[in-house]
Amino acid sequence: MYLTQYTDYALRVLMYAAANDKDLVNIGTIAEAYGISKSHLMKVVTALVKGGFLQGVRGKGGGLRLARSAEDITIGEVVRCLEPHQLVECMGERDQCNCLVLPHCRLAGVLDGAYRSFIRHLDGVTLAEIVNPAVRQMLQEEPLVQMKKVD
Repeated sequence: MYLTQYTDYALRVLMYAAANDKDLVNIGTIAEAYGISKSHLMKVVTALVKGGFLQGVRGKGGGLRLARSAEDITIGEVVRCLEPHQLVECMGERDQCNCLVLPHCRLAGVLDGAYRSFIRHLDGVTLAEIVNPAVRQMLQEEPLVQMKKVD
């Protein structure tokens, strides 16, 4: 299985928000911390807000925070929200598939089983579990500011 860069960035944003759960975070700071394009992250954040993972707070002093606790967000639900479920053409609309062996092929079923196992594993892991104390310390805004001053 392969996750797109879009989902990778989304998971990083959620990890950052979880590590800074006592404060609002902003896209510019997240982009700078990870060395990712701010404009690209804005699209990712929009999807995370729409998916119910992040909450945006507008106005002066606004920013982002988790919409739910990190313990209530599974990696599987994030992946399901952002990644296509169709691994191959024949897993979608079968009448739209132009495969010669479609009527007798078992590939879609095998791949669907693999995908379900992958997601089931990710459903067993929460955002809180991947933001362990070491990750939390690395992603908190205070240490990031201190690290940049040292450079």
